[in-house]
Amino acid sequence: MTAVNDDSFTNWKNREEIAESMIPIIGKLHREQDVTVLLHSRSLVNKSVVSILKTHRFARQIAGAELSVTETMPFLQALTTLDLGPSQIDLGMLAATYKKDDRGLSVEEFTAEAVAGATGDNKIERREPRDVVLYGFGRIGRLVARLLIEKAGGLRLRAIVVRGGGDQDIVKRASLLRRDSIHGQFQGTITVDEANSKIIANGNEIKVIYSNDPTSVDYTTHGINNAILIDNTGTWRDREGLSKHLRPGIDKVVLTAPGKGDVPNVVHGVNHDMIKPDEQILSCASCTTNAIVPPLKAMADEYGVLRGHVETIHSFTNDQNLLDNYHSSDRRGRSAPLNMVITETGAASAVAKALPDLEATITGSSIRVPVPDVSIAILSLQLGRETTRAEVLDYLRDVSLTSPLKRQIDFTTAPDAVSSDFIGSRHASIVDAGPTKVDGDNAILYLWYDNEFGYSCQVIRVVQHVSGVEYPTYPAPAV
Repeated sequence: MTAVNDDSFTNWKNREEIAESMIPIIGKLHREQDVTVLLHSRSLVNKSVVSILKTHRFARQIAGAELSVTETMPFLQALTTLDLGPSQIDLGMLAATYKKDDRGLSVEEFTAEAVAGATGDNKIERREPRDVVLYGFGRIGRLVARLLIEKAGGLRLRAIVVRGGGDQDIVKRASLLRRDSIHGQFQGTITVDEANSKIIANGNEIKVIYSNDPTSVDYTTHGINNAILIDNTGTWRDREGLSKHLRPGIDKVVLTAPGKGDVPNVVHGVNHDMIKPDEQILSCASCTTNAIVPPLKAMADEYGVLRGHVETIHSFTNDQNLLDNYHSSDRRGRSAPLNMVITETGAASAVAKALPDLEATITGSSIRVPVPDVSIAILSLQLGRETTRAEVLDYLRDVSLTSPLKRQIDFTTAPDAVSSDFIGSRHASIVDAGPTKVDGDNAILYLWYDNEFGYSCQVIRVVQHVSGVEYPTYPAPAV
């Protein structure tokens, strides 16, 4: 029998107690001051004791040393002494930068200086939540709904527009929001008001509007004004089609699929700051575009990229058939859970829209495989200069921790990582250090991505940005 290490057990109980005491502080900051507390870009809001401890331990993978709650708790306590405005504050970054600071400042002095933009005359005032409408309630629609309900402080989900589905339609849709075979149970409570056609989720009243035609809906009759409509159907992808949504009560339309023609394709973290204030119609591109563009930009900025090819090994989607049947696209008619299916991807061509200054030619292809979620993009690049594997990995690790792309790019060194490990990831892509290959000026990156949830998080970031409720992060990431 293996002896129990009393010191390790005592240390664990001590950290458990500290993590438990962090929860009400984090909750109060979020509820009363609209401050989201992060740890290396991962939100600690509404997390359990074990989740907080696991998030701290994760730092070992990307930063090389495990963070302890004993290190981050003093910074959290220091935040409670400040008059903070709406913001995101990263305890991991605070702890890491404090270790490197040699000025002899106290934790309180350093924290006040690092988050100065969130205090005093410069702080952002809390704003009224922006109304949001979901048009379509499929895989992406329901995950976006979960995120909107979670972020009710800045965005307010007011309505869902769907086609009528017969008896107990609203009950069935609420049940699909409540339970998900991949992403698990909804974190909260959901009730249904059939008489008034409403779903109530964590106290948020969400009107369910039945319509087959976007031009038939007047949203102002439901008390909805100046709203952002998120089209999750992909039925319309050009400006003319998406303009059908610009009805009374709707100010902007965001498409969760690649836009066509002159519709801007936006990848948050890369080109979201190029959106014109008066732009009413935009696209969040595809999940694969969001996965490859941030690391491609990072590599181009540091090494230059002359040409590249992306091969995506993509989980199957509802667009495919469960069993062999007719399909308008080649091969997609064959059974999705029984076959690997070669198909096309528009992600490579979409790179040019998100990175117009990148002169390199990027080609792409895709294989659908029998897993229900999480995909991997294999990005093969010819770089502008020679480098080494160690240099590339050190660079990408630093990008994931301290750069403006840290919410888009994650990094893992786990030796036995597989696709299911990344279900629920909020990053656009995760660099897998293990299989990364570099030979002179050639580099091959393996990029995992939750093509459902990670993409939905990118959609929410774009919506927050165009809504004016995307609050700054402190300490500010390195440019």
